[in-house]
Amino acid sequence: MKLTIGMATYGDIDGVYFTVQSLRLYHNLEDTEILIIDNKGSDKLFNWVKAWGFYKVRYERFTEFQGTASRQQVFEQAKGEYVICIDSHVLLFPDALERLWEGDCLIHGPMVYDNGNTCCAGMKDVWRDNMWGIWEDARFIKDLPDNPFEIWGHGLGLFGSRKDTWLGFNPGFRQFGGEEGYIHEKYRKAGRKVLCLPWMLWMHRFESLRERENDYRRDIVQRVKNYILGFEELGMDIKPIIDHFGTRLVEKARNE
Repeated sequence: MKLTIGMATYGDIDGVYFTVQSLRLYHNLEDTEILIIDNKGSDKLFNWVKAWGFYKVRYERFTEFQGTASRQQVFEQAKGEYVICIDSHVLLFPDALERLWEGDCLIHGPMVYDNGNTCCAGMKDVWRDNMWGIWEDARFIKDLPDNPFEIWGHGLGLFGSRKDTWLGFNPGFRQFGGEEGYIHEKYRKAGRKVLCLPWMLWMHRFESLRERENDYRRDIVQRVKNYILGFEELGMDIKPIIDHFGTRLVEKARNE
């Protein structure tokens, strides 16, 4: 198997449906599998995949813990040599999969805004709104360079690596937050590059357009704990975390 396109999902059956079907309808999936990691454990989602017997669409249930770091299971359970991990509400543009990449880098693609003309190719090293990393200024798709280019970081709606060179998330991460910035720095500290592939265009449905209730936990203390775990794993000073969240919240995260 050459490529695994995997998604870790939690209660987002609509998103899974449209992402899986768009991949099947509009992309060449020769020597490619679609992998669904169900972090909530939905019988409805399992039965949908089973009932239709989709060729090369695989459902795996993972409920050991709740968290966006369950994306780790995409890489661990992938059968492909290359792995692209996407959110369960991401649509890939035509020809986004036309060519893969060489080497042991971490790859991203430009996130296209809903207007279909402008995109964000990466993130900047800035703390804001309880997150590490803010979107770069928008640019027109037509102005993107032809070749891959280095970036500081990106949102994890789409990212990938070769399966055998994936460095992995900290096993202590839970709930939401901590991966962005951390995983990019992990690659750089290992002497590897973080690249944006200009042809790997994708569009993302944000939470503002999601009407259903979601019981996904997003505890701020756990988010701070994730950042501390990641920084300390990489031997980084946690002062930026303290400066952004405050000493009291950091101490609470350490004690829980």
